[in-house]
Amino acid sequence: MSEPTPSPPPRRDRLAERAVDREVERRADRLDQPLAARRRLVTRPQMDPDAFGRFAEGFARFMGTARFLGYMTVFVLVWIAWNFLAPADLRFDPYAFIFLTLMLSLQASYAAPLILLAQNRQADRDKVVIEQDRTRDERNLADTEFLTREVVALRIAMRDAATRDFVRSELRSLLEEMEERGLRLQGPDTDETAPVADGRDR
Repeated sequence: MSEPTPSPPPRRDRLAERAVDREVERRADRLDQPLAARRRLVTRPQMDPDAFGRFAEGFARFMGTARFLGYMTVFVLVWIAWNFLAPADLRFDPYAFIFLTLMLSLQASYAAPLILLAQNRQADRDKVVIEQDRTRDERNLADTEFLTREVVALRIAMRDAATRDFVRSELRSLLEEMEERGLRLQGPDTDETAPVADGRDR
């Protein structure tokens, strides 16, 4: 007996599988979805960017010194003098100095990217410093505004407070008013008693 042949999947299942395949293909083409990590056959050499950046900064800093210019000048003069004054069989770069030009061009081609890398790192540091300065300035401005408001509040409070001159003037006016009514205060050196005014006088 022959085995029964399996029946094909229903049409609904086939449509669902096609929809899933289309969704997978659509997600693979999207730029906002990370790609699956692929194993590389050849591993690339990894370099520490900070270490290389520090080397680039040190090299650029050294190239901007008078010592580097002095070394380069001595090197070029020795090179030219050797190829002019040395015996003919010991000269390795005759006049026109093509090899020297090639070496200087090679140095310039490496120096330019290193200097640009050092400048980029310095620019990043400057951005961080500028951001810190801006934050510090905003904090100082807020502190200054707070202190200004406090000083204004203290001035307003001091304006409402009774000063010594104000109390003296009030006491003086009170004494003058009592003298006008015929009242006299009892002093420490006199035995006279001052008449007490009752409320009817007012």
